[in-house]
Amino acid sequence: MASAHPSQGLPSGMDPSMVDEYASQSKLLQEFVKIPSIGKAWVFTSKDENASRAMVSVSQSDLLANKKRSFLLNTHISKSSSKSVSFQWSPFPVEMSGVSAVVPSPSGKKLLLVRNAEDDDSPTKLEIWGPCQLENEIHVARSVHGSLYADGWFEGISWNQEETLIAYVAEEPPQPKPEFNDSGYKKEGSSQKDFRSWKGQGDIEDSWGETYSNKRIPALFVANISSGEVRALKGIPRSLSAGQVIWAPSSSYSLVFVAWSDDNGFQETPRKLGIKYCYNRPCALYAAADPFKEEADKPSTDSNKGDTAALVKLTADLSSAFFPRFSPDGKYLVFISAKSAVDSGAHNATNSMHKIDWPTDGKLEGSLSVSDVVPTVMSPQDGCFPGMYCSGLLRFPWLSDGRTMILSSAWGSKEVILSINVASGEVSRVSPQDSDYSWNVLALDNNNILAVSSSLVTLPQMYYGFEDSHTDKPCQWDWQEISSPFPKPSDKVSSLLADHKFSVIKIPVSNPSDKLPDGAKLPFEAIFVSGKDSASSPTIVVLHGGPHSVYPSSYSRSLAFLYAQGYNLLVVNYRGSLGFGEEALQSLPGNIGSQDVNDVLTALDFVKKRGLIDASRVAVVGGSHGGFLTTHLIGQAPETFVAAAARNPVCNLQLMVGTTDIPDWCFLEVYGKEGKNCFTESPLADTLTQFYQKSPISHISKVKTPTLFLLGAKDLRVPVSNGLQYARALKERGVDTKIIVFPEDIHGLDKPQSDFESFLNIGVWFKKYMSK
Repeated sequence: MASAHPSQGLPSGMDPSMVDEYASQSKLLQEFVKIPSIGKAWVFTSKDENASRAMVSVSQSDLLANKKRSFLLNTHISKSSSKSVSFQWSPFPVEMSGVSAVVPSPSGKKLLLVRNAEDDDSPTKLEIWGPCQLENEIHVARSVHGSLYADGWFEGISWNQEETLIAYVAEEPPQPKPEFNDSGYKKEGSSQKDFRSWKGQGDIEDSWGETYSNKRIPALFVANISSGEVRALKGIPRSLSAGQVIWAPSSSYSLVFVAWSDDNGFQETPRKLGIKYCYNRPCALYAAADPFKEEADKPSTDSNKGDTAALVKLTADLSSAFFPRFSPDGKYLVFISAKSAVDSGAHNATNSMHKIDWPTDGKLEGSLSVSDVVPTVMSPQDGCFPGMYCSGLLRFPWLSDGRTMILSSAWGSKEVILSINVASGEVSRVSPQDSDYSWNVLALDNNNILAVSSSLVTLPQMYYGFEDSHTDKPCQWDWQEISSPFPKPSDKVSSLLADHKFSVIKIPVSNPSDKLPDGAKLPFEAIFVSGKDSASSPTIVVLHGGPHSVYPSSYSRSLAFLYAQGYNLLVVNYRGSLGFGEEALQSLPGNIGSQDVNDVLTALDFVKKRGLIDASRVAVVGGSHGGFLTTHLIGQAPETFVAAAARNPVCNLQLMVGTTDIPDWCFLEVYGKEGKNCFTESPLADTLTQFYQKSPISHISKVKTPTLFLLGAKDLRVPVSNGLQYARALKERGVDTKIIVFPEDIHGLDKPQSDFESFLNIGVWFKKYMSK
């Protein structure tokens, strides 16, 4: 009889020596998973200026159900003349089960709940709630439109000021498909189910890539909440994808929205390219009439042009315009632009802010006056405003003067709250000047701010901000900590967080070239997280993706789990990251695989030379472009890292360019700005050779670092073949390699179970190779 295998009964690929480690680490990770996350907030003012109400959305991962559960918390806010505030929270949250979006009306007297259909046969439901009852429930058939775009780029749900109509963005109704039966092709289709026939696929239709591959084109609709009637906004060509709709002040053109064109600006035959995280897709602001207006009130149209004449393009001279917001008096239409990204080709870059003087008579005739509010900052002075990096705006971001906007933005390795006077262009930092914590605005309460603050070693905490009028310093704010309704984390988690500290370190650029602009010669930053005995502790180098994104100092459950096991963290925001000015960002395209790699090694040398870490025990982890850097580093610096982990890494640009939803990214990051001009769907052999030479796989013969790969089988951004090819090549060379593929995950690996298993395996992998 054959003897039993020593690892019989263990899951495939599990190291028998690490079973206890899996058990203990999974228990610790679950402690962190239990901690809820703060999402959005809404504040509703009252006639009493010292009292208001607020709703706060909270989410929590449900590992068993493999989804995030969302809750609403209600609170009463009481303010005193001494500028103190108290929050009386409701005793229990309300779960928003099956709800895709929560949108209060401007007065706070009505609430829209959106319930997107879960299958092709069910309608989308729009629930209109009053103070204590369901006032109307609108069922929208799939033949009218599909699911609402409740999050992401195209998200747009907006009440009109009278609270009688709701404009929103949803999938267009299904396009006709060829139909077949036992006689062959059916010439006349039918909307009724016929069990003796089936529908074919028809021609492929371009999508906006990752996250949107199964979504139909976003279109605009308006619902009358009394009658329940839903009308589509006619006249938008299918070459435009609409989003971010808002209501305009009283005028012939009641709606303003953003539209992204299929024309990406550098292909003779335009097609949609991936849009998630990609601010370099051309977009513009448009105005259109409310479809419920009487025909007599609509703008006159040219009969030869049909309904398309009812559209007015508001930003014809700008390559990018999004997040439109009207000033309270209706005089300005303010918006953000990513023209630096569109014009350069970088997937993200430094934003600018602009405004349109909105006609007082509401007539949009002739050219509109567009002026700059906040220009693109090229090379910031030390400690000064580095430029706008805005990923969202409040629905109502205005203080009571009607000129000051409050928003969140990256500032180096921190997130900060800014005030921007749209009349003067003055920018001020509202969150504490001397804090390395990250701050985000949640909502405004008249002239006060509800915000959340956290750090890599501090859980998110809500604050209430008052502007200090008793000081000569401009824009000085007092921040009061709010009593939290959330239960405290376990004693173990609290102790682990308290035992760690963090600092933001400025890293001088090593041997900068004279050809670099001044902004690219400025120091970049790294965040160093350490425990009580960092000098003898192992260290994990953490690298963000993009590459044009940033790892902020805010709380991260995944990173807290890693440092809680006794590791230092070195989180490197290399040149090319957001938050450091446009010249530093644009220095990276054309230099990936060299400049970014050198920045990471320079940061690592910086902490080594100061005796902050044990240089013999260093690991590296990163995802996407962070995985590109991870696999580059273990090839270019093969003696430096004892272990590595890569999540959906870019390993071979030569392979990626023909399979990714963003092939233009490959050209731009390899060739710099010239990449826009040489982009093609059929790259020449010389181009493919250049792609290979810039890729981590070109250094694979030198790799000896044990490496863990975590891959999403449905990733359209960096398809799974990229990581698999590299990992199999490592195995072929005898390098200790582990591969986990998540069959239902896309690029982010953010399904709760996948995220859990991913970081659990990273923790166990690093423990295996970094223990003394």
